[in-house]
Amino acid sequence: MANILVIDAQGGGVGRQLVAGIRQQIPDAYIMAVGANTAATSAMLRAGADISGTGENSVRTACRSADIITGPIGIVIADSMLGEITPGMALAVAQSSASQVLIPFSHRGRKFVGMPEVPLGKLISEAVEEIRKLAGA
Repeated sequence: MANILVIDAQGGGVGRQLVAGIRQQIPDAYIMAVGANTAATSAMLRAGADISGTGENSVRTACRSADIITGPIGIVIADSMLGEITPGMALAVAQSSASQVLIPFSHRGRKFVGMPEVPLGKLISEAVEEIRKLAGA
């Protein structure tokens, strides 16, 4: 089964929803959760992640063993999420050979043109479905 890495920051709400959705759709998935802070990490662990870590080194390390990486699009943008995503974190995700499923919602002055406004719940569902396909489940 695929090794799925979920990365989030701030309160971990997006990551929590991703972990819960993956756990429901792919029950035997191995889910690693890495938060930019302990609140995000805790939220994802409570949602059903198998293992967790916090901070830049955890992101760098987990990106090396992941088959699929998922989270908000901000995980590939240095200094995003109120500065919680360090340049090293963004680089580790961007340079990883893992498949990446990113949630593209606009936030704090960043707008993604050409994309309709879609409720977060629908974006999470679509991301989980894409992860399920990539994982071969």
